[in-house]
Amino acid sequence: MDWRIRQNPDGGWAYSRGRSWTEPTVFVLLAQFADGCRDFRSSAGFLRTVEGADGGFRPQASVQESTWVTALAALLPEGALDEGRRHAALEWLKGQTGRESGWKWKLRQRLAGNKEEFPEGWPWFPGAAAWVIPTSLGILAFERALRRRDDAGFSERVESGRKYLLSHMCADGGWNHGANRALDIEGESYPETTGIALFALHGATKSPEIEHAKEAARVHLRTCRSAEGVAWLRMALSVHGEKPPEGWVPPCRTTMDLALTGIASSERNPLLV
Repeated sequence: MDWRIRQNPDGGWAYSRGRSWTEPTVFVLLAQFADGCRDFRSSAGFLRTVEGADGGFRPQASVQESTWVTALAALLPEGALDEGRRHAALEWLKGQTGRESGWKWKLRQRLAGNKEEFPEGWPWFPGAAAWVIPTSLGILAFERALRRRDDAGFSERVESGRKYLLSHMCADGGWNHGANRALDIEGESYPETTGIALFALHGATKSPEIEHAKEAARVHLRTCRSAEGVAWLRMALSVHGEKPPEGWVPPCRTTMDLALTGIASSERNPLLV
């Protein structure tokens, strides 16, 4: 794949066409890394434009606030982000937690007599509730950091993030974006979120819950019509030691489709390097 065809003059990539965004740019760089590329200088300019003064990263240059895409930036391959900036991104992530798992919210719950455990996930935006995708990416970012240095704070957040994902599993074994129940009605899971969450749980202890999630991923894989969803589901099953069956592959319609399909096809997943 010649990614230069889709690259914008600023060094980034769009979801399909138009302005560059952090998410597709990171996944393209990871796909390039998986394909053997080690020179990412052409994207340095764009990455600088989305870097916040607080150490976090913004989804697009015109967005003023650092958000969940900071976890993606922390997963950038070697050479795309220097260690000082990666450290700042991780520190920003360390300070983020879902509103319902913040200490003030927990204190109010304790005072109200609620004794449930409230594991810490990550939100899309600072101050919001935690959701499945940013929590999954936060886990992966901290795991990457832990492979390079020990950090008790990172380890605790990884374990808490895993508990968050397991506590938000839908009845069918998969995941949707957040709540697994609404108005006492069981929510249905989605292919993409099921794949991302199960992939992020690759380091979790084998359990009936993980086996249930793997079965949900198999079911989604048989019916999914999204290239992005298929890529995440295949990656998720692979990291749990299961070779996904060969089958129909949906056409790639976006930059994200192409990048994730490339990552899923790589012998060594760049998200776990």
